[in-house]
Amino acid sequence: MITKTFFTALLPLLFFCNTISAQSIEKKTDSIILSGFSNKDEPGGAFLIAKKGKIIYRKAFGKANLELNVDMTPENVFQIGSMTKQFTAVAILMLEQQGKLKVTDPVSKYIRDYPSGDKITIHHLLTHTSGIKDFTKMKSLSTIAQKEMKPEMMVDFFKNEPVDYAPGEKFDYNNSGYVVLGYIIELVSGQTYEDFIRKNIFKKAGMDHSYYATDRQIIPKRAYGYHQKEHGFVNKTVISFSVPFASGSLMSTVDDMLKWQQALNQNTLLNSSETQKAFRKYKLNNGEEFTYGYGWHLKDIGGIPDREHGGSIFGFKSMGVYIPGEDIYVIGFSNCDCHSPTEITRNIAKIVLQSEKK
Repeated sequence: MITKTFFTALLPLLFFCNTISAQSIEKKTDSIILSGFSNKDEPGGAFLIAKKGKIIYRKAFGKANLELNVDMTPENVFQIGSMTKQFTAVAILMLEQQGKLKVTDPVSKYIRDYPSGDKITIHHLLTHTSGIKDFTKMKSLSTIAQKEMKPEMMVDFFKNEPVDYAPGEKFDYNNSGYVVLGYIIELVSGQTYEDFIRKNIFKKAGMDHSYYATDRQIIPKRAYGYHQKEHGFVNKTVISFSVPFASGSLMSTVDDMLKWQQALNQNTLLNSSETQKAFRKYKLNNGEEFTYGYGWHLKDIGGIPDREHGGSIFGFKSMGVYIPGEDIYVIGFSNCDCHSPTEITRNIAKIVLQSEKK
């Protein structure tokens, strides 16, 4: 018979093993991050690991502001670039859940004069299979980069460009599609994209330190963005956030991004059937499957399925990896577009996965 004494003796051993495992993850994670963020006097980053919703690693590196010599902290607010697309996709699904639109609807239902809008669906926009011209690849982008653009003006900027391929013919990552989605969110909800995201996502998920990006308003604990030039670092290029709009204009913290992930897991924002639409793979017209859902790349790490997405906008880079089978979330932010957290974040996820197998 296994006695109570045996269990009492076993508990300290289990605690010891868990402590060793946590220390091993911390040491290995530090090593991986320092391979790209080793200089404490340069722009840096913030990283967080959570297992089953519990934070097991949370650290910051380098400087949040070079001019004022301010150290980075895990509480700093970063621009997250294209990770914004996750929020735009979920906002669309929230409107579908409310019965206000369907992902199968053609774009022409909402933007009547959109060229070939009867053939391009909301689904095509969400999955980067629409074929419309990506505005970030247009040479004329520089003419509007610092202008205040209404969503309708942004759509008008690229909508008459020749399409790259027929809707559903191929997957080709596309920022214009998510600008159109942001405009549709405004038309359907009667709110600005900024207000919709703040009221329906940030507030409901408890993301109190997340914002629609601004260079004008005071953002507490803002991390400043930088570029690296031959002679050293310079402040990031100024752009109007009305240009990337719903494809890349949000700001957040590593802690708020964990709240976001938990809100998705707990169906706080969407019911389970709508949520799963974001996380399933879809097929092209020829039946070929591609590895993107609605706002997330659906890949794998060491053969284990994950959901991931990065972001890059002047002065900042971001990367988030979620492994649903193990409930592991890794998020990394950088306040210099010279330091990418993409492979670092994926490599951290590998380490945490390996620790799970031991």
